[in-house]
Amino acid sequence: MSVSSSDGAGRGVLYTVGAFVCWGLFPLYWKPLHSVPALQILCHRIVWSALFVALVLSALRQWGDLREALRRPRQLGIFALSSTVLSLNWLIYIWAVNAGHVVEASLGYFINPLVNVLLGRLFLGERLSRPQRLAVALAAAGVAWLTLSAGALPWIALSLAATFGLYGLLRKMAPLPSLPGLALETFLMSPLALAALLWFAWRGDGAFGHLGWQGDMLLVGAGVVTAVPLLMFAAGARRLKLATVGVIQYIGPSIQLALGVLLYGEPFGPDRALGFALIWAALLLYSAVGLRGLWRGRRSPASV
Repeated sequence: MSVSSSDGAGRGVLYTVGAFVCWGLFPLYWKPLHSVPALQILCHRIVWSALFVALVLSALRQWGDLREALRRPRQLGIFALSSTVLSLNWLIYIWAVNAGHVVEASLGYFINPLVNVLLGRLFLGERLSRPQRLAVALAAAGVAWLTLSAGALPWIALSLAATFGLYGLLRKMAPLPSLPGLALETFLMSPLALAALLWFAWRGDGAFGHLGWQGDMLLVGAGVVTAVPLLMFAAGARRLKLATVGVIQYIGPSIQLALGVLLYGEPFGPDRALGFALIWAALLLYSAVGLRGLWRGRRSPASV
């Protein structure tokens, strides 16, 4: 029993690490499409994701959950909201990467866990422990310092954290497995996205078909690179404790930060480093609380 449990956890770590490595490397995928407007990339991402997910659902014969969700108006309404918020998150991220703001985009995903804590407190009545309150305060101090030193609010980071946090909150209100959930969200948005792509093509400024085969394949492949990490994450999260996933999730923004600074040459001076350091201290405290809970959970069965 312990061997199979250990094996499942090991595979869970591999799946989860793989998902966050993929998300961390996303700038490498979007940068070659920098000449395409972010809205067009988003529309292609939605349409091709919907097609790819439909094929996967058919192959796995998992249409049942989706059909069940379609019979529930409240759940359908919540997913309409979540798909809108997710699309906005994707749009901001794609624009940020191709406009040279990879570092600030990574900041958004660093502070996202702390935004989740705040949203849980505000909307779900979840109580914050003292370390969690201190972590939120440290992160707020980091954002305030970044604003003061740069003379402008880091709106990209805050928008990404807020939209992804709100997306998670909405998905919690209408739970659905990862694959059917992504299918429903992309199916709800794909008519608008397809209409927009047809409008761009009719107007003469559609990118598809004018980028060479490499660019066109990148647009088509956006569906695959969207769905595969989500499926890996779903497979990994089922096998791991939430605290373990909470620590692994920092792989993604760490890779993005490294790409922004080392590959794309974005500035990361002392002022910005200090702001990030405050936020990293907050995350370290937040992660320590989760790991302590995980450790206690493992020890309690042995003591019994």
